Amino acid sequence: MEGVGLTGGRPGSMTMKIALLAPAGAMHRYNGSFGHTLHYAPLTLTTLAALIPAELCADVSLYDETAGRIPLDLNADLICMTCITGTAERCYAYADYFRSRGIPVVLGGVHPTLLPGEAQRHADAVVCGFAEFTFPQMLRDFLSGRLQARYTQGGGYTIAGRPAPRRELLNKKRYITVNSLEAVRGCSLPCNFCAYPAAFGKAIYKRPIREVCAEIEQMHAKLILFPDVNLIADRGYAVELFTALIPLKKMWLGLATSSVGIDDELISVFRRSGCKGLLIGFESITQASQQFVNKGVNRVGAYGELMKRLHANGILVQGCFAFGGDDEDPSVFARTVEMAERIKIDLPRYSILTPFPGTELYAQLERQGRIVERGWAMYDVEHCVFTPAKMSKEELERGIESAWRETYRMAGIAKRLAPFRHSPWLSFPVNMGYKTYAGKFAKFTREAMCDNSDIPCAGEGEGAGWAQMQP
Repeated sequence: MEGVGLTGGRPGSMTMKIALLAPAGAMHRYNGSFGHTLHYAPLTLTTLAALIPAELCADVSLYDETAGRIPLDLNADLICMTCITGTAERCYAYADYFRSRGIPVVLGGVHPTLLPGEAQRHADAVVCGFAEFTFPQMLRDFLSGRLQARYTQGGGYTIAGRPAPRRELLNKKRYITVNSLEAVRGCSLPCNFCAYPAAFGKAIYKRPIREVCAEIEQMHAKLILFPDVNLIADRGYAVELFTALIPLKKMWLGLATSSVGIDDELISVFRRSGCKGLLIGFESITQASQQFVNKGVNRVGAYGELMKRLHANGILVQGCFAFGGDDEDPSVFARTVEMAERIKIDLPRYSILTPFPGTELYAQLERQGRIVERGWAMYDVEHCVFTPAKMSKEELERGIESAWRETYRMAGIAKRLAPFRHSPWLSFPVNMGYKTYAGKFAKFTREAMCDNSDIPCAGEGEGAGWAQMQP
């Protein structure tokens, strides 16, 4: 292989070239409906870059398709690609193309972890689970000519002592911020729709607080973002972490559950540590839907008071709703828009309940014969892939489009934001970004979502692997 001497297990005289890729679904691609104001820099690619062993002397390039094009003329000795369910078919198309050019491809991420047998048909190797330990070993094996077909996360896993992500490899102009970092990984809630525990388990992993603070100080940034799926998964750790952040005088955004609203100490620590916004999964305006998705932490009747408390502490809220629960009929869309305006959710975000493979929800709907969509590209949480109980698939898709459109009318934005004037520099631009997103919804038909014709040799066997969803 040009550039890397695999024969005999010794590096060649040239630098090893590694390309790290993150393909994106049609709606979220750089030429889709998400603009610059809605994209923050992901951690996967920069973290993988930091994990490359120094002895490889690697020349590393990163390509995030939410921020720009993935070049088809890549000059690489190895391509490593991260894959979620909604991007699986596009990842496979890229993998098939690059392998046809003689470039080995490694696939990892949530979807290959859930369905490694499917991913294996498109890759030279599959990395399952978290990659902090297995990714460096895979690279060493590749360099020595002993690449294995599958690498699986073992025991004794930790996220302590991890090198800082290589943010300098990103094009900062393509993101609203590159200052994202991880503190806690995992969530132990029993939500039946979540692919995260299905792929990675329910263990909670925490970085030493001194490491988190040191990384924040090295960023030299005023605003930072924690994309962790549940910052308060370990309450004690959260209180200790954000207490330690107070003297750093930063502003931060993150994700939490609605239970934060009944915790006076936690809200106080968040406010004093500089919290300016939280993403909260409200899921539905009905308590029956909370039971359907097994998210008992949510109390619909307390949503209004939660918003008042967070606003009183200067905290913006991105409230996420997932339409499609078995008790929801077509009236749910207008009622959700009305609630979002009434309780002043700063940034409502709507999705469709999606049964990802490996989840309890997927197994339930499959048993009932209700899964009707077999193309992974449609599993982007904005399209319906199953038969709802009290409306048609088409009514559900029309309904979410109407909810986006109504919520992001200028009048709707004004109703939600006017009474709360904290951080308008943050809330208003993102609202306008979502207004643009809402206006492009109709163009993303099934044909557009599944179209990978821009990748040579793509399109063979759409939905490949569904007949043999083996581990």
